[in-house]
Amino acid sequence: MSLRAIKHWLGVGLFLVVCMTWIVKPSPASGQQQEGEITRKVKSKVSPIYPDIAKRMSIAGVVKLIVVVAPNGSVKSTKVLGGHPLLVTAAEEAVKKWKFESGPEESSGVVEFSFKTEN
Repeated sequence: MSLRAIKHWLGVGLFLVVCMTWIVKPSPASGQQQEGEITRKVKSKVSPIYPDIAKRMSIAGVVKLIVVVAPNGSVKSTKVLGGHPLLVTAAEEAVKKWKFESGPEESSGVVEFSFKTEN
């Protein structure tokens, strides 16, 4: 078996492992407030790095995250609302580096990242 074939099958295996470990998050039950777009102004953004394996497999799509911003403007936590498992980690790593304006209390909202393949 060639080195290229081994790399291909390792990539496929990694993809399958990621897909099998992905946990689908339930949508909020009726009566719970759905998160909206975040209202605090972003002072600095970091763009996500498109994962090489996702590029090779031509995986594209949108990742939606609920972002909780601390009063000092740093990202306190994230929760995945949707997106391909191979793209989620890149989106989370990027948004955790964002800085927002300071505020009197924690705030939260939805942030979306769009990953597009180059043709």
